[in-house]
Amino acid sequence: MLKNLKNIPSVDELLSDPRIQEHLEHYNRSFVVEIVRETIDDLRKKLKLNEQEITRAQITEWICSELDNRLQSLTQGTLKRVINGTGVVLHTNLGRAPLAKTALDYLYQMGTFYNNLEMDLDKGERGSRYVHVEDLLRRLTHAEAALVVNNNAAAVLLGLNTLAQGKEVIVSRGQLIEIGGAFRIPEVMKLSGALLKEVGTTNKTYISDYEQAINEDTGLLFAAHTSNYKIEGFTAEVDLADLVKLGREKDLPVMLDLGSGFLFDPLRLGLGPEPTVQQCVQAGADVVTFSGDKLLGGPQAGIIVGRKEYIEAMKRNQLTRALRVDKLTIAALEATLIEYLAGFPEKNLPIIQMLSMSHTELQERAEQLAEMLKSESSNQPLGYNITVVEVDDMVGGGAYPTYRLPGYGVEIRFQDVKLETVAAELRQQNPAVITRRQDDRMLISVRTLLEGEAVLLTLQIKQVLLKLAGGQKGDQH
Repeated sequence: MLKNLKNIPSVDELLSDPRIQEHLEHYNRSFVVEIVRETIDDLRKKLKLNEQEITRAQITEWICSELDNRLQSLTQGTLKRVINGTGVVLHTNLGRAPLAKTALDYLYQMGTFYNNLEMDLDKGERGSRYVHVEDLLRRLTHAEAALVVNNNAAAVLLGLNTLAQGKEVIVSRGQLIEIGGAFRIPEVMKLSGALLKEVGTTNKTYISDYEQAINEDTGLLFAAHTSNYKIEGFTAEVDLADLVKLGREKDLPVMLDLGSGFLFDPLRLGLGPEPTVQQCVQAGADVVTFSGDKLLGGPQAGIIVGRKEYIEAMKRNQLTRALRVDKLTIAALEATLIEYLAGFPEKNLPIIQMLSMSHTELQERAEQLAEMLKSESSNQPLGYNITVVEVDDMVGGGAYPTYRLPGYGVEIRFQDVKLETVAAELRQQNPAVITRRQDDRMLISVRTLLEGEAVLLTLQIKQVLLKLAGGQKGDQH
């Protein structure tokens, strides 16, 4: 309606409104003006489709309200805290590993003040940023040298480019994997400048396949630990020790992409057997790469350990500068590694804590959450039934794909509202809440709830149900 368009106040008029004047006290004027103009443009499109007359005062009210929402959204950032009730410990979509408190404290100190990132304080001259974690990694893995880049894909890329650019790299067909984000070994190899040479079949590869493929153009023997999937049945794969033996005989380096790297025996946590970084180094792998934010429980990083001559060559590679980590990553990783060196990862690292929880502890936590939810249900206009149930949790992050962690959780069956409606509302809370679905019931695993989150989760569900109940009453009127 043309009259509605004429009722839109000018930008100058809006800027004189006390409600917008308040925003001008907190934000740059040009920024507020830009958002006001965007809001008016969007309103103009809507009014062209509206046949009902809207007063100038109503339009002004809408613009001020919408401006509040937009400024709040833009200035709060889009990253949002999430309560993870899925039971997936290393949930890639939810940021993988929460950091230890010691890492966060150290991170705060190194991020707040200047630090000796690349300063040798003893010599008073420029130093290397990698020394802060290299000695820790050497002590923990027993490797000759170590290097850290921004993620494990970068670690693999750097290793291949340094050791085998323009040369053939022999890989078993059963290890040409793809992991999250369409990261494919063949594509990374192509990008690195190395030439892929596949051997064996999808389900069976023998050491003789590698041996027969070696020629004067071969630069590297490569293995990828298939931690994110399992081939079962009629299978055969070459043992790392045998591949290393062949590499020594042919004077070829052996590189292993471990993916998720354990720094201690996973049997300590009651998990199935997986190769540790130390075992791979001891087996003779010349280069081993793994992630910092998976089973290590630290920040996103690609960690490379192995023989000094190869690590030093990678440090000299021009790619290393493009892939290097910043002071915050180094600080968080250093503090995480110190927890391993001190010997208390189960106590202080959230990921290791979750994986090491006993069946009894999980049951007790589920029962406590159920009691809190039940205590609120009597005051709720929308009813729900609570049951403590056994669940299968998952490690996640591309590790232990077929392994299920026996756990406990709370099952909620809503009576007067759809499950999808409640779940959608919970995702909009602050912090947001992510749960699992089982048929028409909500399932909340307690393994992945951090300290204090059971209370917060109960409050979020209460608020959502009160909001939905109010909406239903409004619909009835």
